[in-house]
Amino acid sequence: MRILFFIVVPILFFSCISNQDNLVKKSVFRYNEPAGISSLDPTFARNIENVRAVDQLFNGLLQMDSTLQIKPCISSNWEVSEDNKVYTFYLRDDVYFHDNECFEEGYGRKVTAYDFVYSFKRIIDPKVASPGAWIFNYLYKSEENDYLGFIAKAERTFKIYLKKAFPPFLGILTMHYCSVIPKEAIDYYGKDFRRYPVGTGPFQFKMWDEGTKLVFTKNQNYFERDGEYQLPYIDAVSISFVQDRQLSFLDFMRNKYDFMSGLEGNFTDKVYSNNGELQPEYQGKFRVQKLPYLKTDYLGILVNEELELVKNSPLKFKKVRRAINYGFDRIKMVKYLKNGIGIPALAGFIPTGMPSFDSTKVKGYTYDPNFARELLVSAGFPNGKGLPKITITTTMAHQNVCEYIQHAISDIGIKADVDIIDEATYREMIAQSRLNFFRKSWIADYPDSENFLALFYSKNFCPTGPNYTHYSNAEFDRLYELAMGENDIKIRYDYYRKMDQMILDDAPIVPLYYDQVSRFVHHNITGLESNPLNLLSLKKVKIK
Repeated sequence: MRILFFIVVPILFFSCISNQDNLVKKSVFRYNEPAGISSLDPTFARNIENVRAVDQLFNGLLQMDSTLQIKPCISSNWEVSEDNKVYTFYLRDDVYFHDNECFEEGYGRKVTAYDFVYSFKRIIDPKVASPGAWIFNYLYKSEENDYLGFIAKAERTFKIYLKKAFPPFLGILTMHYCSVIPKEAIDYYGKDFRRYPVGTGPFQFKMWDEGTKLVFTKNQNYFERDGEYQLPYIDAVSISFVQDRQLSFLDFMRNKYDFMSGLEGNFTDKVYSNNGELQPEYQGKFRVQKLPYLKTDYLGILVNEELELVKNSPLKFKKVRRAINYGFDRIKMVKYLKNGIGIPALAGFIPTGMPSFDSTKVKGYTYDPNFARELLVSAGFPNGKGLPKITITTTMAHQNVCEYIQHAISDIGIKADVDIIDEATYREMIAQSRLNFFRKSWIADYPDSENFLALFYSKNFCPTGPNYTHYSNAEFDRLYELAMGENDIKIRYDYYRKMDQMILDDAPIVPLYYDQVSRFVHHNITGLESNPLNLLSLKKVKIK
C-alpha cells in the first residue's frame, strides 16, 4: 500500500526540534540561499539557486554523477540511431509522482512516456516562455504539419527526433529544464505551480514562506536506492534566505546551517589567506570541498568592425588586444584578489574540469610586459603613443579585478578607465552590443566544451545568441560544424582544442580565471558529493 504522505506528515513538522514527547526527532539538512529562489518550476530552472531546489523535487530521463558522467534516471536504458538523430528511451516502471491533491484521491500516479511528451512540449511552448527553450533548437520539425520530435511509442517508450546530429544532446537532457512534471498539477495550480511543485524527486514540497523559509520532506515512495536502502536518508530539507553573506557565514559557524557555498566581498580575506588556505581560527572547524567549477571569467571585446562602436576603437586591432592579454599577471590576480580561490586562465576559454581541457595542447597568455610593448610598437602605438584611452565596463561586484587590469596595462602604455554600472543595465547593454570592452563569465549548462565554443560561432551573434563579442571566423565555423557531426570523442576534442586556440590567437576575449567550487560542510554531514557544476544532491546525505 502506497503512503499518502502529504496528509500523514504533521503540520508542525519543524517543531520536532522542540521537547514535545509526541514528535520523533527528524534529520533535517539546512542551508541558506542568499540570492533567493524565484520559482520551483523546473521549466524556469535557469540560475543555480533555482536549480539546487528543483534538484530535490524532480527527476529527468538522465542524470549526471559527481564526475559528470551521464547515468540512467527515470530512463533505465536508451538507444541512439547510427545517424545520431533518433534517441529512444525506455522508462522504469516504478516511478511515481508525489502524492498531491491534484491527483484523484491524492495518490501520485505512475510516470509514463506521455508525461515526457507533455513536459518537453511545455518547455518550447511560446506561451510558457521558458528560458530553456533553446535546448531543443535541434529538434525535428516539419513545416507542413508543425510536427515536433517528441513521441510516446508506448507508456514505457519515449522517442526524440532531431533535425541534425548534435553530440552533446544526452548532456542537455540531464539539465533540470528536462524534468518530468504531471499535467494534472499544471491544470490544478496553473501559474501557482512555481510555488506548489509536484515532481518525482527524493523530496517533496511541504511549505514556502517566500523570502523566509522553504521546506521539503522525504518522499516515502522514491524509486532510487543505495544498495538495499531506499533513498533519501534524511527526513527533510530546510532552506533559509538571509541575504547578508557575512551573517550567513556566522550562522553557519553557529551550526544554524549544515552547508554553505562560497564567500564574497571583503569577508573572504577574513576566512581565507592569499594562498587559498583557511585562516588558523577556522581550520578544523568544518570541511572544505574544493574542485574546478565549469566557469570561465573573462573580459569580452566587441570585434565586429561593421558596428560604429568598433570602427573608431583601438581594440579593433588584434595586436592591441593581444598586448592586453600579455600585460597583466593572472597568477598574482587570483592570489591577491581571489584569495587563491580559482585557477589562472593560462590555457584557453574552455575551463579546467571540462573533459576536453588540455593545457599542453592549448597555449594561452602568460605575463610578458616586454612582449606586450613590442606588440604595441608593431601595431603603431610605441609606448601607447597615439593610442586612445579605452574603457572597461563592469559592475560593482567585479570592480577590483578590472581596476587591477587597468593599473597593470597602464605600465605598458595602455590607458584605461573603469566604468561601473548597475547589473540590469549592464546585462542589457552587453546583449545589445553597446559595450566595447566588458567583464563577463560563462558557466556550463551541460558538460561539453561546445557550450563554451558556441559563444564564438558566427550564427550565434547576440542578441539572439550568446556570441557577445560578435567574433566571426570562417575556419572556426567550419571546425565547429565538423565537431557537431563527429561521433568520435577524440576527434571532436581535437576540433575543440583547435577552436580554443583560434580564439586565443584572435583575442576577442581576455581570459581571467577558471573558477573553483569552494563549499563548507560540517563534520557531521556525510554523503554530500561535490561536482564541477556546483549542484547540490542531497539524496545520499546522512546526518550523524
